[in-house]
Parts: sequence; structure tokens; C-alpha cells
Amino acid sequence: MRKLLLSVVVAVLGAGLSGCGYNKLQSQDEAVKAAWSAVINQYQRRADLVPNLVNTVKGYAAQEERVLVEVTEARAKATSIQLTPELINDPAAFAKFQAAQGELTSALKSLLAVTENYPNLKSDGVFRDLMVQLEGTENRISVERKRYIDAVQDYNVTVRSFPTNLTAKWFDFAVKPNFTVQNEAAISTSPSVTFDTNTPAQQKTPVEAPPAPPAKPGAN
Repeated sequence: MRKLLLSVVVAVLGAGLSGCGYNKLQSQDEAVKAAWSAVINQYQRRADLVPNLVNTVKGYAAQEERVLVEVTEARAKATSIQLTPELINDPAAFAKFQAAQGELTSALKSLLAVTENYPNLKSDGVFRDLMVQLEGTENRISVERKRYIDAVQDYNVTVRSFPTNLTAKWFDFAVKPNFTVQNEAAISTSPSVTFDTNTPAQQKTPVEAPPAPPAKPGAN
């Protein structure tokens, strides 16, 4: 009799939690965590490519020290942030993470722009392979960011909608931060990778000296 009563109580509680949106909140919360894991996995993949990319470019364009340093420093800043599950519940930490990744994206674009001036570098097999991997990673980042944005949007709508907002408040399901639209277009645009090795290096056209002024009459 006691087991039967316990089973009835569990069934009633389960139905109540399901009806109040608790199960939906749990499901969407897990979906957000999974989407976030996919995002940081691709960002980490990009960070792992940077050292080899910098070393390869340095072999051909050591004089581009400023750009190489900027990429290295941007990578260090991006990888210094602790990517814990709690980060997606902290708006300030999330904004710091987004800013750091944005800086690395910008630095990489500057680096790729510089490489256009070095045809020999663009024909290097290692460099070409790194560029293919980088382009693929940037595309994956864009895809996973979009999935995360959608997952957070669905979750936040549930958290803020009645009557599930009451359940969310009771069980401490808070609204999660999301990627902002600020600079979103620039951040999500993949680097343009070209392999035109026939492009000649840019050379400065010598400036012709102006003609000498005519000699004054009577001058020796």
C-alpha cells in the first residue's frame, strides 16, 4: 500500500512539474549548454591554429612584426579567459569573452591582409593548409554561434513567458546572455582566403626628378 501511495505521489509531482514547464526549462537549458560547448570547441580549434600560422608567416615576412605581435597578444587574451559553464550565466564575463574573440578575429584579418604582399608565402604548402583549416574553422564558428543564439533565444523566451516564468523563478532559471548585434557582421564574416600565387609583389614606382630650372642670362 505504501509503495502504491509513493508511486501515485511521484506521478502527480512529475505531471505537475511537466505541466508547469519545468521539464521544458531543463531541456532547453541543456540545449544551451551543448550549443555553448560547440562554440568554444571551435574557438579553441582556431586558437590552436594561430601559433603555427604566425610561425609560418614569420618565416617569409619577419618584418611584419607589429601584425604578428597583435595576433599573438590577441590569442593570449582570448585563451586566458576561463571557459567554465558558469560563463554563460554571467553577462559581464560573457561580454569580456566576446570582446576577446572579436579582437582575435580582427587581428587575424589584418594578418591575412599582410600575406597578400608575399606571393612566395601564399604558395607555401604549409601556409595553404593552415589557411584551409582556418577558413573551415571560421565557417564552423559562424554556424555554431548561430545555433547557440537560437538555443538561448528559445530558452530566454520560455524563462520570461507566463506561466513558466513562475517556475523559472522558483527553480532559479535565469535569463542567459547572448551574442550581441554589435560588430556581429564583422565578427561572423569568415576571412577571405585566396591563393593567387601569380600576383606580383607590389613595387613602388620611382618618382622622376623635376626638370632643372633654366639658367639665368649672364650666369657663368
